[in-house]
Amino acid sequence: MRLNFFPAPVKLISALLFSLMFFGCSQPVEETPAPVDTLAPVFTEAPVVIEFDSGDHLMFLSIEENGYAHLFAYHPTDLPLTRITSGEWSDTDPALSPDRAQVAFASDRSGFWDLYVLNLQNGEARQITNTPEYDAAPSWSPDGKWLVFETYTNDNLEISIVSVEDPAQPHVSLTENPASDHSPVWAPDGRHVAFISTRSGNSDVWLANLDLTGEDRYQNLSNTALASENHPAWSYDGAQLLWASTSQSAGFSGLYIWRASEPSRPAYWIGDGIWGAWNEFADKVIAVTNSPNQQYLTSYDVNGKLLLSPMPLIGTVRGLAWGAVEIPNPFPDAFARAAVDSPPALWSPVITPAPDIPNQRWQVVPIENVQAPYAQLHDLVDESFNALRNRIIIEAGWDALASLENAFVPFTTNLEPGLEEDWLYTGRAFQINTLMSDAGWLVAMREDIGAQTYWRIYIRCFKQDGSLGEPIHNAPWNLSARYELDPRTYEQGGEYAPVPPGYWIDITALTNAYGWERLPALPNWRTYYAGARFTEFALTGSMDWYSAMRELYPLEALMTPTRVLPPTITPSRTPTITPTPKLSRTPRPTGTPTVTFTPTITRTPTVTLTPTVTSTPTSTATETPTPTLTPTPPTFIP
Repeated sequence: MRLNFFPAPVKLISALLFSLMFFGCSQPVEETPAPVDTLAPVFTEAPVVIEFDSGDHLMFLSIEENGYAHLFAYHPTDLPLTRITSGEWSDTDPALSPDRAQVAFASDRSGFWDLYVLNLQNGEARQITNTPEYDAAPSWSPDGKWLVFETYTNDNLEISIVSVEDPAQPHVSLTENPASDHSPVWAPDGRHVAFISTRSGNSDVWLANLDLTGEDRYQNLSNTALASENHPAWSYDGAQLLWASTSQSAGFSGLYIWRASEPSRPAYWIGDGIWGAWNEFADKVIAVTNSPNQQYLTSYDVNGKLLLSPMPLIGTVRGLAWGAVEIPNPFPDAFARAAVDSPPALWSPVITPAPDIPNQRWQVVPIENVQAPYAQLHDLVDESFNALRNRIIIEAGWDALASLENAFVPFTTNLEPGLEEDWLYTGRAFQINTLMSDAGWLVAMREDIGAQTYWRIYIRCFKQDGSLGEPIHNAPWNLSARYELDPRTYEQGGEYAPVPPGYWIDITALTNAYGWERLPALPNWRTYYAGARFTEFALTGSMDWYSAMRELYPLEALMTPTRVLPPTITPSRTPTITPTPKLSRTPRPTGTPTVTFTPTITRTPTVTLTPTVTSTPTSTATETPTPTLTPTPPTFIP
């Protein structure tokens, strides 16, 4: 049965899904002087259809929720965004089979990343690969017998091919290069595979000709030195190739189309987006667009005309597919169970009683076992931080938030220039220790959104056996390259670095699941390292900075803040002379005190001679005592 003939019960299940999501995310909170709803659910509103006719085309998306990615089905008019897989694992990279009856995807449900095929008629998933190495991003051959995919081998991402009918057959290697080769898509002609590679120094779109061997089989299609490409997608007729591009200095970021009939002609831009997929007729694409802390779903035609107003999504997208799909009615049991399996809230605030706070303001509370200049956070966000910290310990295998560069910073403490209104002052932000970057345990990916620069942070996992994290696909940004005395790298604030080996976790996506947002770099970050702010995250609670400050400080403190130097272990500078000194009769000791005697000494008496002659009737003389000199102890004159 076609999708546009779904009966009312299916729509009722979807409506029930969103109701359960709403009530599941709401948590009881103690009565407080100024309650703040930091756990407001994100609703997926129906987009405004401008000139969009999707027919019976069904969209499949992998979307992160609560830190796990699940598969969702969606139709703009007939089916709300409906979960079809669930569990405490991730399912990513959906790819429709040529007969539209199956979806290949990657999952770590077994403890390691492997490939699976989901039967859309009965909801059953069949495992294709079973190795400790990372396997992901499958794409079908035109005959439906093979999958081309990315795999992590020899500390590097490579492209391989596996049989769907007989997975036990040895895998066929398509690339063997020190660069990162990933995100393959099989062309409808069956003789070409497009993929992303960093073999040119940054992420470009490459084409592999399966009829050739050696290095002659590879061709660089995008060839952009100052841009990073991702997520190629063939149209179903094989005439066009779509990909996403992030420009660092020239051109537009967004979706580009390359025509196979004009291979030497550069791809042309059609609109904003970080991921795209074609419809069956190759005249429309659906696109995922990106804002600093939110993603949206929209659609364009091949000329860039907007067809569907952007619809907010509930999390980060990890895959996208679109095609004419027949789906059973009613849903298979596995799909129906997943649709109502709404994940619970990750945290809820617990208020610490503090009756002495004036004017019903909030307080900062200590965060236990954390090293920071001031190991404190706002009372409404400390539970979120603790829950996030525990989740990172599970996902990365070590406590990456045990040492922070900063948490709460008192308003009387000066930060670096340009950070006078930083969120650290509100108690609603923290900075990961940047020393991890120098040690090779943290890397940053540059993302330019509009006129601002943001960063995606990855932390290296403790275990490197494939059971934790994922490999990094694209070249990170080396902020320290500006100090290598190269004018070019200094002016652009660094350069692309080689893709680091190993398994990593996306801290930016994980913190976003717990409500923390990344902050933009300052406009002068290219020449000012502290202005990059690449490790700072804030839980704003939908407030502006001034409103957040009013939760902690009275209005008078914000109008005339008194700045002091931060505490140091080194001696302080010489004290500044008081503008209006007060005179005193006796100067107070300065420096090393010494005893000062007054010039006047009172001696009492100076010399006392007491001649005493006593006449007695017997004429006996009494001997006179010896004269004495009795000095008086010195006395300070006040």
